[in-house]
Parts: sequence; structure tokens; C-alpha cells
Amino acid sequence: MMRFLSVLLFVVFSLNAYSNTLLVVGDSLSAGYQMRAEQSWPVLMEPVLAQQGHSINVVNASISGDTTGNGLARLPNLLQQHNPDYVIIELGANDGLRGFSPSTIRNNLGQMITRIHDEGATALLMQIHVPPNYGKRYSEIFSKIYPQLSKQYNAPLLPFFLEKIILKQDWMMEDGLHPKPDAQPWIAQFVASELTPYLH
Repeated sequence: MMRFLSVLLFVVFSLNAYSNTLLVVGDSLSAGYQMRAEQSWPVLMEPVLAQQGHSINVVNASISGDTTGNGLARLPNLLQQHNPDYVIIELGANDGLRGFSPSTIRNNLGQMITRIHDEGATALLMQIHVPPNYGKRYSEIFSKIYPQLSKQYNAPLLPFFLEKIILKQDWMMEDGLHPKPDAQPWIAQFVASELTPYLH
């Protein structure tokens, strides 16, 4: 009888070992641009979270070049497929670099947060900043979208990791926009530390 209970407990523990799923919906900053998928920070973050005592299966659904519109279009299938407990939204950089309307960006991100919440998951929005290609006013309006949405939808706002490493030339690719593989472990640690307070 005791042996049966031990086996049963082992099976239950195994099934619950990854009882939580974290979905990352992003663009090239999360997809592992010009590197192997396993080198990207979302993949590297899973063992970091495990070391902190959080058994979470991290699913990286980021695609290079994606906009907020692309993310919104892909989200329903991703939620159905992975049934996540948490979703990090790392989108908007491509919208901003193309000069998309701030109202469109805000609307797309707002719809994503709403749909995630409707599915019973926690939406975490990552702050994004863009260079002043379209003028300082545009970049300032763009940056303000994220804290505004965070407050409106009660979605935690994660800081933009690129701000911490963009001045480290040995960690940035020649385009000045994307982190190298060498930077990914640091990003994984940084995002995990910012994410931890919101895990339950």
C-alpha cells in the first residue's frame, strides 16, 4: 500500500512539476535574432526561475518582425494551444520603427491584455522605447503607451531590458538594435528578477 502511495505521489508531483506555463509573445528582441532558439533569453529563463523555486514551463512564441497587430492576430491560437498562466507581451518596437499610429498600437496591446485576462491568465506588459526616428514627440508618446495601459488594465509593467545593455557594444549586434547571444543570459536573469514578484 505504501509503495502504491509513493508511486501515486510521484506521478502527481511529475504532472505538477510544470504546473505553470509562461508564454512570451514578442518580436526579434525575444525570438533570438540571428542565433539558435535555445540561446534566446526566454529559453534561458526557465532554469533561472527553477533556481528561484518557480517550476514554470516557458514557451517562447516570439517571431522576428512581429508587430502588435501580428501578436494580436496570433494570440487566440497561442492561448488555446498553451493555456498559459502568465503571458509576457514584448511587442511594439517594429510598430514604432515604422511610425505606426500610437492609437493603433495602444488598441492592439489593450486587446491583447483583455483577451489574456479573459482566459484567466496574468498579462505582463514589457516597456518598449524606440529611437526618435520620427521626432522626439512621437517617441515620447510611444513610450507613454505602456505605463498608461499598465494602469488602465492593471497589468504589471516590466522594464525594457535593452536600456541596460544598449551601451555595452560587446553585447550588441552591429545594427545597434539587437543583443548578441552573449547578452542573453544576463537578460534572462534580469527579466526573471523583475517577473518573480508577480508569480504565485
